Amino acid sequence: MTTAALVTRPLPLAGLRVWIRHLLCFVFPLLTLTFVASGPHPWYLALLWLIPFQLFEWLDHQSGAARHEPAMNAPARPFNAMLYTLVALQLLNIGLLAHLFSMQRLWSADGFVAVLMVGSNSGVSGIVVAHEMIHRKETHMRLLGRVLLCTVLYEHFFTEHVRGHHVRVGTPDDPATARYGETFGQFLRRTIPGQFRSAWRLEAERLGDADMQPWDARLLRSRVVHGLVAEWAVAVAIGALYGPTAFAVFVLQAARAIVGLEEVNYFEHWGLVRSARKVRPVDSWDTESSFTLFGLVGLSRHADHHAYPARPFQQLRHSAESPKLPTGYFAMDFLVLFRNRRFRELMTDELRRRRLGPFAEG
Repeated sequence: MTTAALVTRPLPLAGLRVWIRHLLCFVFPLLTLTFVASGPHPWYLALLWLIPFQLFEWLDHQSGAARHEPAMNAPARPFNAMLYTLVALQLLNIGLLAHLFSMQRLWSADGFVAVLMVGSNSGVSGIVVAHEMIHRKETHMRLLGRVLLCTVLYEHFFTEHVRGHHVRVGTPDDPATARYGETFGQFLRRTIPGQFRSAWRLEAERLGDADMQPWDARLLRSRVVHGLVAEWAVAVAIGALYGPTAFAVFVLQAARAIVGLEEVNYFEHWGLVRSARKVRPVDSWDTESSFTLFGLVGLSRHADHHAYPARPFQQLRHSAESPKLPTGYFAMDFLVLFRNRRFRELMTDELRRRRLGPFAEG
């Protein structure tokens, strides 16, 4: 069967069931859309919008394990349509956020909730979707992924993640691999500048000289430079069109999204050390949470993603070999930020049980 035939024929029943379950990824973006479109809010109504965070954490514990194998013969078009819709929702949410704070104060309940809610959603329908798209072969999908990264002021992730992290994961040379015993604060202070330096150097190497000076004319062709210009052009345009408050909230929501991304980077490889040249399932942490799998477009099947980076999210396979996180990704957010010592204890127990990381034999 040709690829074209595979893409255009109707979804088989198994594929339809999976597609319907993946519709869960629209819940948070649509909640965010409702919040920014309905503001300004009285302070007591604004704070009510924080309830979904607690609900998502509870669902992550209660949703059960997803160990099914994907419907590999399902056509790609319906799943790609989900990605395009999530891109549109992210751009719409950023636009409505800017509009809301053209008439609302930064130091308000709306400001506090907007940074948390829009920033967290920018991590979901922004960075998570961008992560999926920058791994695709289609040029337009990679470009849309880069556009999404501009909405969180982190476009260099496109360069560093694909050409840096995926090559060096689980090694001391990878700034996005958290070391055994490392706290989140220690990791965050190391990884953000480390990933930017790595992306800059990768582009400088591509252009002919890893040590070229910042004023070298060749850097005008650097994708990292292009990203910096594009993302800050977006920020400045928001400030010019909607005012300084909208600019400030945009930057703050981007900071929240970046922290959320680095929380995920932190626990996806914490304490693991790659012992083989080829990346194996044991080099990445997975979770079997059904809520995470369908709410984050397959991101939780991280071991199979590293083995096959270009594999679409709906085709990622369950791995029995990979170490398992104590909860799903939504609940891990709370554990990493507020109970980091407990996080490290639980992760150490799993590493010891599977004889990985510092407990590996030989």
